[in-house]
Amino acid sequence: MADKKIKVTMVRSANGRLKKHQACARGLGLRRMHQTVEVIDTPENRGMVNKISYMLRVEEA
Repeated sequence: MADKKIKVTMVRSANGRLKKHQACARGLGLRRMHQTVEVIDTPENRGMVNKISYMLRVEEA
């Protein structure tokens, strides 16, 4: 069974954001602007994506 994945791209900078929001970006593996990562679609990852959704573009992979 293959795990479902989502593609997450950072479209706004993490500079000057709340520390918790910066930590969510790092937890998703995002380091810089316009970087795209694929993460497994789990409730934990979805929670981080929802918290910083204003900084991200999300696509189903």
